[in-house]
Amino acid sequence: MAAPALCRRCGRAAGLWGLHRAPLPPPLPPLRRRAHEQARRARGAAGLLAAQCERGLFQEVFPAQSAEEQLPALLEPGRPPLAAYCGFDPTADSLHVGHLLPVMALLHFQRAGHDVIAVVGGATARLGDPSGRERAREPLPAGRVRAHARALRAGLERLFGNHRELFWEPAAGRLGRAALLDNARWLGREPLLRFLGGAGGRLRMGTLLSRQSCQARLRSAEGMSLAEFLYPALQAYDFLHLHQHHGCRIQLGGHDQMGNIMSGYELVTKMTGTDVFGITVPLITSTTGDKLGKTAGNAVWLNRDKTSPFELYQFFVRQQDNVVEKYLKLFTFLPLEEIAHIMEMHAKEPEKWGPQKRLAAEVTKLVHGREGLESAKRCTKALYYSSVEALEDMSDQELQELFRQATSAELMLEPGMTVLDLCRKANAIPDGPSGYRKITDGGVSINGNRVTNPETVLILGQHILKNGVSLLRVGKKNYYIIKWLQL
Repeated sequence: MAAPALCRRCGRAAGLWGLHRAPLPPPLPPLRRRAHEQARRARGAAGLLAAQCERGLFQEVFPAQSAEEQLPALLEPGRPPLAAYCGFDPTADSLHVGHLLPVMALLHFQRAGHDVIAVVGGATARLGDPSGRERAREPLPAGRVRAHARALRAGLERLFGNHRELFWEPAAGRLGRAALLDNARWLGREPLLRFLGGAGGRLRMGTLLSRQSCQARLRSAEGMSLAEFLYPALQAYDFLHLHQHHGCRIQLGGHDQMGNIMSGYELVTKMTGTDVFGITVPLITSTTGDKLGKTAGNAVWLNRDKTSPFELYQFFVRQQDNVVEKYLKLFTFLPLEEIAHIMEMHAKEPEKWGPQKRLAAEVTKLVHGREGLESAKRCTKALYYSSVEALEDMSDQELQELFRQATSAELMLEPGMTVLDLCRKANAIPDGPSGYRKITDGGVSINGNRVTNPETVLILGQHILKNGVSLLRVGKKNYYIIKWLQL
């Protein structure tokens, strides 16, 4: 169903879809805001759907009539908790920013006291979801899928753990249970004939063929394989299995998953007679309108070895004013009153980039923890503010992350060693007069400070930091990380 209808049913309006929005109350002082937040959490389950519609996180709820009639009552405080799930296919060894909104949806259900299940698609990834794709995915070997699945489970565990440690106050009430499962555990053991005779007998060909993604692929020159065609049936079976074994009644997914969610609804209701529901979240797109992800080649990864905390932080700091308020509502747990206050201050002091910095801090802390956020801030100070203190506090890992293309060298400090000696030993300048002129012309800096005298003797604490490192830059983009031995 369209989310605004449900929001009206719950007594809230969702201005994102053009409905009237009541004016927000003035920003609350910190102590009152904390008390207000605790009270809001205590009644969170009652307004879960309405609140997330208002934030823009819940985009569409299916099926329309039964969801409008039943879901608000099922989510009332005092009722047994519901179970909701979302699936993540391990087509890569890391989640990316595009996965964050489905994770946020799970976390909001958990915060309202409901149980959540994150399913890693160790079986479905072998086929590849055809939704929104113009051609089939390259098949992944079983061993690589298993390795990717382990990495995704670790990433999901980190997100749930960071949320529990850094964003949840035990006094706020029950935090729902979180489970991590792999659909290879049940799909990998399901005999083909039993699957076709059971689930396959309940799903209608006409419905599957009518899906827009299926129609587009069937009209293409490449066509559509049987494996891809059966993908919605396998995802539907996930919903059935989770309903039968874990009491799951809600499936969450990106907006492009609605067709698969509808197949799951059809299978579960036909085989059990129980009403189940689907909720979609928006897709995050680039400035050109492309969906963020591996396929489009624009993924911002959540694993540190692929995208550092600094790079993730900068991705959100660089968001434009026309989307930052929307992203604060989608990607953070900040109350709407606080977001309104942040935007009000931004209108007065736009040069401070307050909303962008708060957005970046909240997301980086959720993904990489408190230390990851501090790492991102150190790297920001070192790179953009030439902070020697930040450079001195940086670990080897942070230096490598910040200067990924930098050349690393280990050198022995010799008595009387000069800037010219350093540059030549690091192979940072050419031999002869041209290298000498590179320094005298101002093309060399050490630890963010330009040096123009090649004969300057290196000084501990100035050219060599207390962590035994020098950051040498030649030109605008050529960095060299120098590690000094036996100081």
